[in-house]
Amino acid sequence: MIIGVPKEIMHAENRVAATPEVCARYISMGHTVLVEKDAGEGSFFHDDQYQSAGAQIVDSAREVYERSELILKVKEPQMNKQTGVHEVDLMHPGQYLITFIHPAAPSNHQMVKNLAAKGVIALTLDGVPRISRAQSMDALTSMSTCAGYKGVLMGANLLPRFVPQIFSAVGMIKPINALIVGTGVGGLQALATAKRLGARVFAADIRPAAREQAQSLGAQIIDLNVPDEAAVGEGGYAKALSKDLLAAERRALAARLPEMDLVFLSALVPGKLAPVLITEDMVKTMKPGAVIVDISIDQGGNCELTPPGEIELIHKVHMVGIKNIPGLLPESATSMFALNMFNLVNYLVKDGGFNLDRQDEIVAGILTTLDGQVVHQGAKEAMGL
Repeated sequence: MIIGVPKEIMHAENRVAATPEVCARYISMGHTVLVEKDAGEGSFFHDDQYQSAGAQIVDSAREVYERSELILKVKEPQMNKQTGVHEVDLMHPGQYLITFIHPAAPSNHQMVKNLAAKGVIALTLDGVPRISRAQSMDALTSMSTCAGYKGVLMGANLLPRFVPQIFSAVGMIKPINALIVGTGVGGLQALATAKRLGARVFAADIRPAAREQAQSLGAQIIDLNVPDEAAVGEGGYAKALSKDLLAAERRALAARLPEMDLVFLSALVPGKLAPVLITEDMVKTMKPGAVIVDISIDQGGNCELTPPGEIELIHKVHMVGIKNIPGLLPESATSMFALNMFNLVNYLVKDGGFNLDRQDEIVAGILTTLDGQVVHQGAKEAMGL
């Protein structure tokens, strides 16, 4: 199979879908690997390293897309502002695409429909189920680790005050209060990072096991008033809540939000839009200079004011909606991502071709477009199909 690795074009995205080491693995299995010129520069992987691994360096993205049977990317297809050509328009019928698509997010609906109309077989990495046999393929977990760590550092950098307790000649300055909402992989890493920086840490999650893990890291738990039986879905992920329970969750957060300096949001429901947990009225109650880092923005965001892809000061609160926080930790993130991708490709490709058994739990979770149709359940629900 001919595997293509184009350069990522999202603003400030420095990751790449394959490292030289992983390219060598693909090649050892009999695949041909095409890498766009300078695709790895942002992650400090250079063209000569890819060539030494056996990959072919290709001058243009157009050639990579034209020649490849399988495209490996980090972020969903985008409009290339320099060339004026959308990446979907470079693809061809029957081509496979594996990347983070986030097909349920409204901002991606038209792009997903265009992939289907183009005849592309698209598979989304955010649909890999959290089961034991898929752990090595779970790029979402790997990138959540990066986002949790880097997101808190970004939030701390925006704060107009010290994070830890400070003793000085003019007296003692209290540590900040940091609230982590959603203590999955990304949230736990954020919690641990905030604690290492010296913050007083609070955590909120509707899942009892997630609360226990947060508490074991030293967090004070905020009760969200959601019954455990309504909270936990398949694979240990959070369930979508009813309107009444979601309102109860918001009320619990609203009562504690005014005392928080840094809020890290990472609450997700697999395959669906992220639940809106913080409203505009709630933001207005926060301290001037406080920060909200919303890493759920790819699926719509947990705060209704989060600006997609941007950092803005809204109601005197810094709102961080950067979509590619792991891309700000490019070398580590790329190394983890590339190995997750390799393990997934190795699982799906047999005898030089794809084997997409739709009864398989992994395939069912990631398959997004097939035979000219949108087949991802979460995307169909969000699109009203």
